[in-house]
Amino acid sequence: MKLRIFIPLLLLLAVGLHAQSFKPIQYEEYKLDNGLTVILHVDRTAPTAMTYLLYRVGSKDEVPGRTGFAHFFEHLMFEGTKNIPRGQVDKLITAAGGVLNASTSFDQTDYFFKVPINQLQLALWIESERMMHLVIDSLGVETQRKVVKEELKQRYEGRPFGTLGDNLFKNTFKGSSYEWMPIGVAQDINNASIAEFRQFHDKYYLPNNACLVVGGDLDVKQTKKMIQDYFGDIPAGPAPERNEVVIPKQTEPRTMIVEEEVTPLPAYIESYVTVDSRNPDAYALELLGNVLSDGKSSRIYQRLVDTEQLALQASSFGMPLDKAGMFAFFAIANQGVDFEPIEKAIREELEKVQRDGITQEEFDKVRMAKETEFTRSFLSLDGKLRNLAQFSLFRNQTDLVNKELEKYMAVTRDDIKRVANTYLRPERKNVVKYVVMDKNS
Repeated sequence: MKLRIFIPLLLLLAVGLHAQSFKPIQYEEYKLDNGLTVILHVDRTAPTAMTYLLYRVGSKDEVPGRTGFAHFFEHLMFEGTKNIPRGQVDKLITAAGGVLNASTSFDQTDYFFKVPINQLQLALWIESERMMHLVIDSLGVETQRKVVKEELKQRYEGRPFGTLGDNLFKNTFKGSSYEWMPIGVAQDINNASIAEFRQFHDKYYLPNNACLVVGGDLDVKQTKKMIQDYFGDIPAGPAPERNEVVIPKQTEPRTMIVEEEVTPLPAYIESYVTVDSRNPDAYALELLGNVLSDGKSSRIYQRLVDTEQLALQASSFGMPLDKAGMFAFFAIANQGVDFEPIEKAIREELEKVQRDGITQEEFDKVRMAKETEFTRSFLSLDGKLRNLAQFSLFRNQTDLVNKELEKYMAVTRDDIKRVANTYLRPERKNVVKYVVMDKNS
């Protein structure tokens, strides 16, 4: 009796502790005359500073036959500028005791420097140089063509399931600019001219298409002056014309069969087009994914891996993007297991949710897990700056950074059941099957 009382009490205490540990992010946001959005966040925990520059350009802004441009610029921005010799960006930051990185996705490209506070001026100068004075010449372009092609070989080509993402998006978002992966196609990068790369940079790498977040042990007045000095004179450009992302209406399921010599075991991927990141249903879909496959006690993992031992690995996930979204199931089959029992098990677990919803215990568990995850995402300076930039540039609602947990907590069990029935319908299903080739044939 005492044990039954004690465990719920611990859970209640845990919820309270998570809620208390989240502290709203304090920030100041303003715009330069050229349209650059600037956000400052003071964090005195260490004598460091971080710059995070987010450009609103990703693979969805490309066109068929010229894919991979945004990812290509992720690399090219480290080549050199009018005032920074080739290959010196990395060296300048590391010599100053800092670290740096960049990434590209379907909707964005971002760059960050983390440096000792007395090197903040260096970081801001480099970012302003890359925005205004990037050198795009034959030597830099040819160097990065080789780098990108090598990355394609190492990370994607000739590896088990290396093409999974490519085929998943191609099958799910067929006929739209979400159809290709950010890394693009080697042939497209090979065929592109220097003039095309320059046009791409001039169109998207503009102050009025970017958000600069600076955080750390800042002297706010001094930081504002440096930002004005380095970025204020960069001219704005025309607002970029965007590709209209239209996902063709799907009226029947489709299946893609993938045969590759490197496939060691069958893999099954089932996906559905859902909603973009601004849609309130995105929160319910994320919690649905957690109920189905977050942890070894989740429905999909228990059914496919533990109970029936159909799969070595099984999961589901949601991916809300800027203009669309996806929900997917993924399983790697055990030796000798066919696709049919895996597909049947996933269908039955999904139908249970669509018919009966989820239990109160499952609901409480995913809410607690989301609260913990949300709180942890704001513990690091990196996490705070990334979230601030995302909500500013893509939502135009920066204050949502402190309110998004409320959106998750507002989701009800009925909402989760509703989105399962609304978006995960049979006629909207897309399947990719990786089959093991018969080596004897």
